[in-house]
Amino acid sequence: MTDPRQDIRPVIGRTSLLSLLGLMAVSLGGVPTAISHADERPNILWITSEDNGPELGCYGDTYADTPNIDSLASKSLRYKRCWSNAPVCAPARTTIVSGMYATSLGGHHMRSGVRLPDDIKLYPQILREAGYYTTNNSKTDYNFADPDAGWNDSSGKAHWRNRSDKHQPFFSVFNFTISHESKIRNKPHTLVHDPAKAPLPEYHPDTPEVRRDWAQYYDRLTEMDRQVGQVLKELDEDGLADSTIVFYYGDHGSGMPRSKRWPFDSGLHVPLLLHIPAQFQELAPEKYLSGGSSDRLTAFVDLAPTALSLAGIRPPANMQGVAFAGKFEGPAKPMIFGFRGRMDERIDEVRSVTDGRFVYMKHFYPERPYLKHVGYMFETPTTQVWKRLFDEGKLNEAQAKFWQPKPSEELFDLETDPDETINLAQDPEHADDVARLRSAVKDWMIETRDLGLLPEAEIHRRSGDVPPRTFGLSEAYEIGEVVDVAFASTDRSAPPSIRQMTRWIRSPESGVRFWAVRGLLSRSDDAWQNNESIQKVLEAALLDPSPSVRVAAAEVALEMSGTDLQKRAPGVLLGLANVENHGHFVAVAALNALDQAWGDLPESIQKQVTELPRQLKSPPPRVGKYVGRLIDYRTAGDQ
Repeated sequence: MTDPRQDIRPVIGRTSLLSLLGLMAVSLGGVPTAISHADERPNILWITSEDNGPELGCYGDTYADTPNIDSLASKSLRYKRCWSNAPVCAPARTTIVSGMYATSLGGHHMRSGVRLPDDIKLYPQILREAGYYTTNNSKTDYNFADPDAGWNDSSGKAHWRNRSDKHQPFFSVFNFTISHESKIRNKPHTLVHDPAKAPLPEYHPDTPEVRRDWAQYYDRLTEMDRQVGQVLKELDEDGLADSTIVFYYGDHGSGMPRSKRWPFDSGLHVPLLLHIPAQFQELAPEKYLSGGSSDRLTAFVDLAPTALSLAGIRPPANMQGVAFAGKFEGPAKPMIFGFRGRMDERIDEVRSVTDGRFVYMKHFYPERPYLKHVGYMFETPTTQVWKRLFDEGKLNEAQAKFWQPKPSEELFDLETDPDETINLAQDPEHADDVARLRSAVKDWMIETRDLGLLPEAEIHRRSGDVPPRTFGLSEAYEIGEVVDVAFASTDRSAPPSIRQMTRWIRSPESGVRFWAVRGLLSRSDDAWQNNESIQKVLEAALLDPSPSVRVAAAEVALEMSGTDLQKRAPGVLLGLANVENHGHFVAVAALNALDQAWGDLPESIQKQVTELPRQLKSPPPRVGKYVGRLIDYRTAGDQ
């Protein structure tokens, strides 16, 4: 093991003995509070804004009006491609605060509450123990059962000005919500940006509602920019601008539909600025240039290691990100990754990767459309008019595809198709790119022990009394086989043989059984529906010890016309959809399956669905309303 004392050297080029002793205390895990009056480590300020991508002047957007952020960019390093890893708040913030992919923790679904292993510390706690005054103003939204991340203060009044020792270094986060999805559609609002000039992506229809939403979004970015300017003004007023490293970033893509919630580049690409004042230039990246730009690929998983590195603290071994600045800066990554799990009440599973030019996406539920009804998303006028025009048959191909089933994989060229509407995955000229990026996703999922290929209910069932991460690291989780089967069974272009599928359905690993069963829904042929071997294994799967496998088997059985299995399937799903029988996560999965087949269900079954209980008395953390939302959606007669 490396002696930590070998890493003790003046981080900022000063010779003060007290400063050196303070850094030694940090590197050895101590807290240099006794010498805080001589602490010469940098302050660190993170300014974040919600639900916005790089729609800023400094990123070349001529429709934007963001003078304060543009001014910050003029003296900062601008990263051209930063991904939020997750295209929605909670799993993105889970990734930031832990320095780990939320998929490795089981916290990748939109709003959930998973336990962390006792030996994992979140970055605010590490900084606080190292002598930093840590504040968060004020959003947390972490997908943990215990939301305490170790801040000195996490509230609407949190501020570096509240520390008792003005010489103590601080780490402060200010999070602005004015650009949030909800602010795109709230009224009254007098437009400032001209909607006639709003830049529309190819996948959105050109209607007054869509143009208004985009114009109001840009208005909100201007308001957010003023708030950024206010924080920077306070920093300058306090005489701290020369001693504070400043980050600015958005927390995922814009709140407009098909950006937020989707791991396209449009949902993951965020602005990232890094300003390092002159006295801390030794902490800057090698090619740091004030007012310059960087091609280095960065992601939210890298933020925590970078914050610790700038403070002179070696990131703990469990962190999966790579510091892109500071004492422990690591090598640049050739690729960055994205993920999507359950979004509120809707279940899906997607993984994506980019090398900076191409974006590859793997869909594990290809038979389901991109945009299913999510109540919160449908409050936005753009979503409503987009869906109505689809129902009326008035959209072109690029606009209509997002209301239809998905391919099993996609490849987009950001240079020629920045809106990601042209799928090149089946283009022979790009076969090598698809194979390379697909392999990268599989390797990443295996290396990080991705829990997302277990249904949410199965993660908790199999984890039992230990945190999901602990289970995910154990030999009980056959991650390599699960990944291989999930990719193969959902491959519409080259599906496995029926014989192979039946072998997988008999596997002792529940994750393998689940994907082998669900993979039948992805097949382009329908010969399996009358196959005797398939009927036998599905018969057993309807009695599987895993309720999640039973949900999948019943959903598949609904497609087997004229069979006894098809007749049994609705009753099986009804029992699983009763939240009082098998718990919240099983009920959500069963209701998603019933909803997918809604138009083909007997009226008697539809009526029984609307009469199901809507919530447990003590639901799991943060997700208690989703069963009720799915039932109410059908009770209201929505389609």
